[in-house]
Amino acid sequence: MTKTALVTGAARGIGLATTRLFLDQGLHVVMIDNDGEALSTTASGLTNVTAVECDVSDAQAVADVARGCDRLDALVNNAGLADFGPIEETGFDRWKAVMATNLDGPFLMTQALTPALRAARGAVVNIASISALRASTLRVAYGTSKAGVAHLTQQQAVELGEYGIRVNCVCPGPVRTKLAMAVHTQDIIDAYHDAIPLNRYGQEAEIAEAIVWLCSDKASFVTGQRLAVDGGFEATGIGLPALRT
Repeated sequence: MTKTALVTGAARGIGLATTRLFLDQGLHVVMIDNDGEALSTTASGLTNVTAVECDVSDAQAVADVARGCDRLDALVNNAGLADFGPIEETGFDRWKAVMATNLDGPFLMTQALTPALRAARGAVVNIASISALRASTLRVAYGTSKAGVAHLTQQQAVELGEYGIRVNCVCPGPVRTKLAMAVHTQDIIDAYHDAIPLNRYGQEAEIAEAIVWLCSDKASFVTGQRLAVDGGFEATGIGLPALRT
């Protein structure tokens, strides 16, 4: 029986890299994204995929997706909204929008697909962020939403473990995506390189490798964990780069 993975936010970035890696391993992938045009374009170049336009913060839309899925081996809750700004400029509408996609989405998707995951004794990987583990300026909504995802992961792992469902969380550090490179100035790039022990950004494929491993039988006794895939960024704490040796 061909295994099936469902990846949200699959039209680009980490979601697409994860989709490609699942495909390389012979899985069928259900690609979910709220950008229908981008999803259609991306999926048209792939085989063994099913593309479904869906807003993961819409409970009815999520229920519709789940209704067509009887068995699911892996769920990757990757869809996210990055909205950065000072606390004083973060209006409640912006706050709610970030929470709806970043936190409500993984809750709704996992809840709706629990019967399908239970049938396969499947695995869930929620994508948080290094911002879930260490605070930073301009991330009051984003960082708080991702910290919520990290704790949601543990709640899900504790409750769903009796069904054989494993739930883990990947917390990427700075990743060299097209979007990041478009908005990060050279000063920001240099600062990240100084602050990360491996002295570079991560690659989308490196994050995907961690995600797919956590979904695999090789991680069969791993659940409720928060894995920082960050080149050592979290380990540096708040120390000044100039004091590193």
